[in-house]
Formats: sequence, C-alpha cells, structure tokens
Amino acid sequence: MAEISSAHVATSEPVTTDTQALVRPEVTSPFTEIGRAEWSRLAGETPMPLTEQEVASFRGLGEPLDMAEVSEVYRPLSRLINQYAIAAREMHRRTRGFLRRHDEQQSPFVIGIAGSVAVGKSTVARILRDLLARWSETPSVELVTTDGFLYPNAELERRGISHRKGFPESYDRRALLRFVSQVKAGVPEVRAPHYSHLVYDIVPGEFTTVRSPDILIVEGLNVLQPASMQHPLAVSDLFDFSVYVDARTSDIQRWYRNRFLRLRESAFTDPNSHFRRFATLDDDAAIALADEFWNNINEPNLIENIRPTRARASLVLRKEADHRVQKVLLRKL
Repeated sequence: MAEISSAHVATSEPVTTDTQALVRPEVTSPFTEIGRAEWSRLAGETPMPLTEQEVASFRGLGEPLDMAEVSEVYRPLSRLINQYAIAAREMHRRTRGFLRRHDEQQSPFVIGIAGSVAVGKSTVARILRDLLARWSETPSVELVTTDGFLYPNAELERRGISHRKGFPESYDRRALLRFVSQVKAGVPEVRAPHYSHLVYDIVPGEFTTVRSPDILIVEGLNVLQPASMQHPLAVSDLFDFSVYVDARTSDIQRWYRNRFLRLRESAFTDPNSHFRRFATLDDDAAIALADEFWNNINEPNLIENIRPTRARASLVLRKEADHRVQKVLLRKL
C-alpha cells in the first residue's frame, strides 16, 4: 500500500535524526544551511512567471501552496538549477572540444527528486518543471515518476513482495536505469511505462514518451539509492542535480493521514478505484487503516531506505509542520 503513496504519512523520531544529522556543529558538514529569508533574497531579479491559477493547479491534497511559497522558495531554486544546467552545458561543450567530437549531441540535464510518501515531492517536481521551462536555456523540461517502473501487481505477487510495494526491490531498476541512460545518451524518443494511481497498477500498452528534453526530472521515493555490489550502477549516478524533500516524521505521518481522509471523499469514490472499498469507512476506521499502512509500510520504507539517502542530495528542502519550507541545505562545491 505504499502508493496510496502520493497520498501518505509518519512517526516521530529523536531530533538528532532530522536536519541536525546533516549539519552538526561538532563535524564539518558538506552542506551550507540557508534560512528562508536569506534564501528568498537569492532569487534576485528573477521574474515570477507563474499565475495564481497555475500555482493552484500544482497544489497537492492538504498542501497550503501559495504564490509566496513559490516565489520565496522555488523561484530561487529554479535560478540555481538553471545556473547548474548552463555550467553543465558549457562543460559538455569543452569536453566535446577536447575529444574533437564537435558533432556530438548535448546531453540532457537530469534532476532527481526524492522524499517520503506525502512529503510533497510530486508538487515540488511539478513546480520545478514549469519554472525551469520558462528559462530560455532550458525550454523543454520533461517529468517522469518512478511509479511507472514498479513491477506490475501480478509480478509483485509472484515474487511474494506485494506488501513491499514502494520499497527498492519492488521496482524494475534495470528498466529505470535503461530509460534514464537512453535519455541521457540523446536517444530521440524514450518511453516509460504508465502507472495509474486509480487502478494501483501499471497500465499495459500505455507509455509516457520523452523526446530529447533539455532537462529531465525523475521523481520518486528511492531515486537517490546508491549503487551496490548487486547493482553496480544506480540511476542516481546519472543525476546532475538532486533534491530531497524533508520533514519531521511526525509531521509526514499527519499529512499522510489527512490525505488518506481526503482521498476517501474523492478519488476512492470512483467506481474504478482500487481503493473503492475504503470510501465508506467512517473517520475512526479510516484513521486506523491509514495508521496501519503507515506503520507497516511507509514508515519502515522511510527509515530503512529513503531517509538514509538524504545526505546524498545536492539540496535539501526542509519543511515545517505547516508544509512550508523554512530551511534549505545546499551541498558545498
């Protein structure tokens, strides 16, 4: 049930497992910590290209996203990533010159966005997709979620891991790596399988097609997983920049529970919904079920697999209890 996943939540942990684990005064941190006020000033003269209506369309269930949040947090972030993309393009040009391969195609800039279920990473991905597309250097921006690379439910059942949906082993890592590698290599058209949150499964014969973008955004729970002896190359090895969306576990759990209750009144009521049977639950039963999913699936996945990858990100967005980003941690160069 990890994919009531774009619909989810968590348990509290000691304070030292949050931002302090990344920035401790007694050790040299690889991150520079930037408060919201200072971060917002870094947008400089960057225009705010999105309208109130567009911002509202990005808003996830229970997320109080507004123009101020986009302007103060994501506008400077889009400016920063734009600078990274320009630098990567220049480095690629110089490398082509060194190799005397001037006809070689520019490699797309690839961004990974990771974080827990219900933390708002899908919203972050959608905002960045539209903001980055407004820069003249990167007009073509594609967004793909790793949901499409989950094994179909029948295959998860065959492997005996249906209860581990959303954990690293539930994804076809080779297919995901092949997809991103082909995009990165400049293959003109690359297809990703389509996942339906309504039917909670891969839809046979349906695909998302990516056509030589300037930027590819890959969003998912475990996209920052490192390589291992079993998997010597990880998709994160192909990222040029990565973002981890962070919050206290207790806040994420509350957001997950609240989103579950809202879905019970909306998406779950669709006759075709995999979760149609939950639509008639009363509040107490729905809360109990959401907590069961959280405690047995989503929190263990967060603690065992997702949060340990946080320190690998280029940038961490730290949210407070109201879902607003109050702190940014940027990896030092």
